[in-house]
Amino acid sequence: MTSHVVVIGAGIVGAATAIELLRDGHSVSIIEPEQPGGRQASSYGNSGWLSPASIIPMSMPGLWKKVPGLIADPNGPLIIRWRNILRLAPWLLRFVSAGATVAKVERTARILSSLLHDAPARHEALAKEAGRSDLIVRKGLIYTYPDRAMFESEALAWRLRRDNGVVYRELSSDELHRLEPALSKAYSFGVLVEQGGHCIDPGGYVGSLVDHAVALGAKRVRGKAIGFDISAGRLKGVKTDAGSIACDRAVIAAGIHSKTLAAEAGDKVPLESERGYHVVIPHDVVTGAMPIMPGDGKMGNNPTLAGLRIAGQVELASTATSPDKSRADILLGHAKRAYPALTKAFDEKRIDWWMGHRPSTPDGLPVIGPSSATSDIIYAFGHGHVGLATGPASGRIVADLISGRPTSQHIAAFAASRFKRIFA
Repeated sequence: MTSHVVVIGAGIVGAATAIELLRDGHSVSIIEPEQPGGRQASSYGNSGWLSPASIIPMSMPGLWKKVPGLIADPNGPLIIRWRNILRLAPWLLRFVSAGATVAKVERTARILSSLLHDAPARHEALAKEAGRSDLIVRKGLIYTYPDRAMFESEALAWRLRRDNGVVYRELSSDELHRLEPALSKAYSFGVLVEQGGHCIDPGGYVGSLVDHAVALGAKRVRGKAIGFDISAGRLKGVKTDAGSIACDRAVIAAGIHSKTLAAEAGDKVPLESERGYHVVIPHDVVTGAMPIMPGDGKMGNNPTLAGLRIAGQVELASTATSPDKSRADILLGHAKRAYPALTKAFDEKRIDWWMGHRPSTPDGLPVIGPSSATSDIIYAFGHGHVGLATGPASGRIVADLISGRPTSQHIAAFAASRFKRIFA
């Protein structure tokens, strides 16, 4: 039976979900207050990596020992705004617990692999359908290290990847620099994940997918969802700041703003913003041939249409807290160590920098599945660092749930109800 479904949010997950629902014959309305793929969207600022290897959770065994040092290091990859520390404490405790044992991270990696193992192929097909094949590139992804010893220090992460079917090839220094001539000779070892892909304009891509959904028959509604009209356990409509929209089903795919909507639907989800930053360096200053992640910086370097994008950092703070440009400067510092061309004088005012909100759960898994208030409301948010890559797979799961088809074997792991337990 077909339904009128309101998709709340026009990021990558919302866009992919809308397209899948339209394929199934449903009527779809997409609610989004601003331009899909615009600078305000987390999809816009994504590194652009589409990696089957991105299954390693942020929280790993032994992290609790490192947290004080990470927090104290103003130039480190993790920063917590101290005024938010008490509010964030429950999330941080869950976060550390989620990676406390090898068995826990093995489970998380296995579940994430179900969303990521074919992500590049899914995006390739979706881009082709939307007439934007030019935005998805399939020539692999490189993880690079100063030496083999640093690579071997991440043995658990690479073992988890192998166990979940990720195929990679080790690169000698010569092979590494043939593939990426712009890279510093300080990096002498690399790993090529040939299955990987990247998007050269994440914001433009998401905007194109929403346009494609509209061409397929979706109705675009400019507004903000603020609640739900539920009667006798059934959804009657979605309340917006411009009035109510009658519907049979609704999908919450509103990124960091999903937390408030989930509360309206009966679920308290510990969703926080892992604020991420990027800088984009013009092509005439440095040109990257390949997407690269240096092991000593953990940032995703991606050649995009606008220039070389350096994306990374984790800053835990309120969504209302002003961006901290020093975080972008840290990324630029990492970039200068990775690319010798950046050591030459150039006008750094030409560098574009950005900050956005990764909607992140403490256990590193998204929230996908029905709400507590009614099965007519489906969640699809909290994808953290892998939102862009996992968008198409998440959209398919949501469409399966709404159409009553068998869905992912891991669907229970994505349920919002998992957070009713103190620790998983």
